[in-house]
Amino acid sequence: MVSQEQPVVFQCEGDTLLGIYSGPGHVPGETSKPSDIGVIVIVGGPQYRVGSHRQFRLLTQRLAAHGFPALRFDARGMGDSSGNRHLFDNLTDDVAAAIAALRQCAPSVKRIVLWGLCDGASAALLYCHERKDPQVIGVCLLNPWIRSDASLAKTQLKHYYTRRFVEKEFWLKLLTGKVAASAASGLMQSLAQLLQRNPSKVKGSVLPFQDRMALAWRTHPAQIALLLSGNDYTAKEFLEFASTDPAWEGLIDESKVTRHDLKGADHTFSGQRDRVQVEDWTIAWIEQLIGTAA
Repeated sequence: MVSQEQPVVFQCEGDTLLGIYSGPGHVPGETSKPSDIGVIVIVGGPQYRVGSHRQFRLLTQRLAAHGFPALRFDARGMGDSSGNRHLFDNLTDDVAAAIAALRQCAPSVKRIVLWGLCDGASAALLYCHERKDPQVIGVCLLNPWIRSDASLAKTQLKHYYTRRFVEKEFWLKLLTGKVAASAASGLMQSLAQLLQRNPSKVKGSVLPFQDRMALAWRTHPAQIALLLSGNDYTAKEFLEFASTDPAWEGLIDESKVTRHDLKGADHTFSGQRDRVQVEDWTIAWIEQLIGTAA
């Protein structure tokens, strides 16, 4: 099966969004039909629908070639979409509009997989928390963004400063006064954050986004694929947070979670080997979902 692409224009809260639909194409003599599972790629950060090193374009093309209709799109205020930019914790309406657009492009789609990198992964969980959408049967999360002042401080101390402390070069610079003031200031700030009590928690009725992500993980029935880079501080920070925060206790070890760690991969899996491995894992995981109940 081959893939074909077409632009899609759709509406979200009065703004016009642009997406690219990747649909299964057919060759003469082929009788296979598109899957009833479609994939929405949620773009995080200051990016648009192509992604770093064409990551999202290449992914959706491979998904379509395996029979899974897919849509990657520019959220409001990004790329070719109109409106003001909304941060990752306010993309629920954009995701809902994209799901409706995908189903219009591919009437065969009855079930949805959300796929996101970094804060795109966080947005996927937040969508599940807010909408409790039963058509979402799977969420594929790559290096989820879970940043808080405390988690950043802990990650820096554990994975950066601890490594620096055992380097001869660091102590030589320290003793000769060549360690930059900013580096020393960063260390002190990290220590100060760790001494605070629950700095990520806020007062009021709205839970921190990290807690809302955890609630979605715990209560939404969707299967979860967790893909983590071995050489990425965002991934390390996620693991650190999830292993210590009470709201996340036991979540990574749940039976509905399929986890893959890719040693040496950077944040966006930019190496060709790493990118293809992510695509392979994604496709294999979605194929496992085919037999799940609608």
